Amino acid sequence: MNEGLKEEPRIVNTNSKLNDGQNKCPKCGSTDISVNTKSGALRCNFCRHEFEAQNVEGFEKDISKLEGEIIGSGSQNIIENTEEIKTFKCSSCGAEVVIDTAEATNARCHWCRNTLSINQQIPNGAVPDTVLPFKVTKKEAQEEISKFVTKRNFFANKNFKEEFTANNIMGVYFPYMVVDVNAHASFTGRGEKEIRCYTKGNSNNRTTYYDADLYDVEREFDLTIDDLTVESSKDKLDKKQSNKTNNVINAIMPFDTENCVEWNANYLKGFSSEKRDVNIDEIKPIVEKQSKDIARFAANDTLKKYDRGVCWEKEEIDIKGRQWKSAYLPVWLYSYQQVKNENNKILHYVAVNARTKEVMGSIPLDLTKLVMVSMVVEIIGILMMLFASDFEYNWLFALAGFIFFFMMNIRYRNANARHKHEIETKKEMKNLRSEDIYIKKLKGLTNSKMNGANNKNVSNQNNSEIIFNAISNTLK
Repeated sequence: MNEGLKEEPRIVNTNSKLNDGQNKCPKCGSTDISVNTKSGALRCNFCRHEFEAQNVEGFEKDISKLEGEIIGSGSQNIIENTEEIKTFKCSSCGAEVVIDTAEATNARCHWCRNTLSINQQIPNGAVPDTVLPFKVTKKEAQEEISKFVTKRNFFANKNFKEEFTANNIMGVYFPYMVVDVNAHASFTGRGEKEIRCYTKGNSNNRTTYYDADLYDVEREFDLTIDDLTVESSKDKLDKKQSNKTNNVINAIMPFDTENCVEWNANYLKGFSSEKRDVNIDEIKPIVEKQSKDIARFAANDTLKKYDRGVCWEKEEIDIKGRQWKSAYLPVWLYSYQQVKNENNKILHYVAVNARTKEVMGSIPLDLTKLVMVSMVVEIIGILMMLFASDFEYNWLFALAGFIFFFMMNIRYRNANARHKHEIETKKEMKNLRSEDIYIKKLKGLTNSKMNGANNKNVSNQNNSEIIFNAISNTLK
């Protein structure tokens, strides 16, 4: 397996090679450059000329031809002891200027006011291969965040409602790894197709039964995955932290990474950023799991007749080639720290994708108010259960209060929110080989879905999402 990845990786040099630290306007030569957020172009603040940065060159554009491992020079392993203080000699006046890459990637010469930028890559994770410019303005992001919060005002924590202001949002570039994958996938298992649904028994004791056809199922195909995107920050990769709602930032993906341009520190002016602090080897297991998820869901497009599900007994994905690009992607971020006591503090985020306006957030709850309203809903539900005795699923009314509490918690906290990489990542299936062999008819089944069906499983699906899906399936 992964025969194509045994050789040493090929390194693509994405360094812009501006060793003097300067990036000049192509029209007038000024280094006073900023970003036009509306257009995403760079703008000279002296002559007002706008120009686009170039796309990153050197990578394989046809993913189906990918072989072995290709790594952008900005994606190479971080050297932990790399000196973060860099000294540059201004090519305009000769003065020496110091830049601390832990805090910033650009500075002004204190003599001639030329702007110096960390454009050459340094092995500490501060300079990526590519960057995706901000497109959504701060005002637009404020409006999106305000709308999101306003819709969740009723059960919001009192202190949060008093202290919330969208003016506090920040533009942040977060580090990601963007990965292309060329693979061959094969799946073997069994599937069930419903042919009959019927009930037996009297009105007080009715049971639903299902008859189904059982098949041996095989799927084999070539698969290309375009721009699978994974966080490359240890903190943001940990979405199970009880004191941070990190999953919210993950949930605003995907980004339009096809519009990434070569690294230019001028894109960071006016924005904050985080450095990459994980290496490719640490991210590989995540990429491999997510690649298998994408392959599994690609196969689902060929399994529509198996309405009761498919149980894959053998799943294999052979990765022929893979290429890695380190990227800075833009996010508008509002954060709020909920202090329950000195030892219990939760950092809530509301985030906006600064390219697509996709918004997701976690709003602190007024639990006392939510519990009281849920109790009222529960009482109403019990009364409805007593008056709806002819309804087959009348017992569900007894869960009304609990379901209401759970659904409101989901709506406000969004603990189940995540980037659905298995369906949102661009992919292409080719050379499909299908085999469906009828085995036998199954009669009198009491489960509405196939036991052990796993064709819609996701490797990192969290517990709250599993519960949420279970409730949704019950109510259908």
